Amino acid sequence: MVPIWRAQADNRQRGANLKNVASSVVLVAMTLAGAACAAQQRHHVDPETGIETWELQTSGVTLSLTQILSDQARAFYVNRGFPVAVIDPYATACVFMTVLRNDAAPGSVHFRQADWSVITSQGTHPPVGAQEWLRGFERGDLPRSALIAFRWAQFPVEHTYEPGGDWNQGMLTTGLSAGAVFDLAARWDVAGIGYEGVLKNVRCSQ
Repeated sequence: MVPIWRAQADNRQRGANLKNVASSVVLVAMTLAGAACAAQQRHHVDPETGIETWELQTSGVTLSLTQILSDQARAFYVNRGFPVAVIDPYATACVFMTVLRNDAAPGSVHFRQADWSVITSQGTHPPVGAQEWLRGFERGDLPRSALIAFRWAQFPVEHTYEPGGDWNQGMLTTGLSAGAVFDLAARWDVAGIGYEGVLKNVRCSQ
């Protein structure tokens, strides 16, 4: 017959073992989940144009920045009614074609561009939003069609993307000079839970 004190000790040991097993299972699950959400950054250089693209995949979301040369941005808007002198500050403000896509996030992805950060060794600031540019343009004598074309070509200041590949793209300016290197911290939420993805060592076109 097993003494009561020994039976109690054995029960306590079995309980401790079960807790250790449960903790190990939780730790493994957290590790696997973390690995599944681990950020993956890629860099691509177009062999014909030399234009660079940086892409980040994290937490089921894909974000990419592709350089837009100053001459490209300038020509695009001159063809839509902007005088060169008016659009030049925009064209030289480090412009990127920006894509955000909800590939497999656990719900609708909502973001506000004002929550994003352009990070350099000199400090941190948000991207230069479309409304800021438009306020300056609207003080000039520009045709309404030019202003509409500008607004529709910009990356949205706020948007929601549904699961399963919902996406859009648009131009985004960082306000940096040619050749500047920066990190972009993009932030969004899914059902009120905040997420962040950071594209590192992005370079403005020369």
